[in-house]
Amino acid sequence: MPKQKTHSGSKKRFKVTGSGKITHEQTNRRHLQEVKSSKRKRRLEADKVLAPGDTKKVKKLLGH
Repeated sequence: MPKQKTHSGSKKRFKVTGSGKITHEQTNRRHLQEVKSSKRKRRLEADKVLAPGDTKKVKKLLGH
């Protein structure tokens, strides 16, 4: 059986941690920065752990 290819879009968006959790960048950090408060922008800098319901699907796309 051939190998499963990694989904190109997913590998750019998600990262697997050492413990097997999936992290991703938060939304609302690309444009219209002058409208948002500094506090909000700092909070959005941090990566977030993916919701448990989506983890199984994303792991399959990443080949894990």
